[in-house]
Amino acid sequence: MTDIRGLGYLRIQTTDIARWRELVVDGLGMAIGTGPEPDGLYLRVDERRARLIVLPGEVDKALAVGWEVRDEFALRRVREAVEKAGIAVEVLSEEESTYRDAEQVIAFDDPGGTRTEVFFGPVLDHSPLVTPFAGVFHTGEEGLGHVVLPTAAFAESYEFYTQVLGFLPRGATRLGGLSAPPPVRRVRFLGVNRRHHSLALCPAPTTGEPGLVHLMLEVETLDAVGQALDRVNKLGFSISSTLGRHTNDKMVSFYVRAPGGWDIEFGTEGMLVDETFYTAEEITADSYWGHDWSGSEPLAAFSPPAG
Repeated sequence: MTDIRGLGYLRIQTTDIARWRELVVDGLGMAIGTGPEPDGLYLRVDERRARLIVLPGEVDKALAVGWEVRDEFALRRVREAVEKAGIAVEVLSEEESTYRDAEQVIAFDDPGGTRTEVFFGPVLDHSPLVTPFAGVFHTGEEGLGHVVLPTAAFAESYEFYTQVLGFLPRGATRLGGLSAPPPVRRVRFLGVNRRHHSLALCPAPTTGEPGLVHLMLEVETLDAVGQALDRVNKLGFSISSTLGRHTNDKMVSFYVRAPGGWDIEFGTEGMLVDETFYTAEEITADSYWGHDWSGSEPLAAFSPPAG
């Protein structure tokens, strides 16, 4: 059983923070939160001070994926498990933890090179949450949403997240379909709570920036999804995938290209897994309907390195 309770936060760096604000505030309807960097963009969707942190920088990249545990004893168990697996763990100082709005944080690099932070004691903001378009985001016990990470060390990453951190396999999809010749490559979905997956691992040919395939955010109603789709279209953002319903987590969603070359999936009606009966499955189609990717640009994580 895992000590990880859910996706706590995502911290990224961008070369175009103004455009990010247009996307996540004016388009997707996240509220402005607070944080230590005066030029940073702190996005709030619940009682946490910030769930998505966007900081200005010279390159676009994922800075850290933050996973939440129950308390200091759970954090100690995670630290011991990661160190036993031969991965160096940094115990952040009180000042560094405060910067991340948590009581205590540990940090390490996963086998694919993703900077990973595990924390307990998130700082709460008890002021009323007022989102720009009255949207209600689905977080709570299921965490912020899910992230899909590219990794060139796929087998090692899958082993680490399942056998060291205790994520539960929640199925896979075969790249290239059922007719794909061996060796078969799969995207694997991993869960830590009732959300179908909080993490997915995708085999990638390269490593480095931006280090992210997509972030999924879930809202409570289909109307909120449709209205957000209208807004991001009017704001001139590229729609990577049209509206559709996924076969694995049943999410009705669309994908929009964010500055930096990754996507945000914005959806609703995601399934809640009952582990009493669930068995890991391999899906043979991404969606029951919709999710047309034919007009999308290549994701930066799969583009050949410059030079």
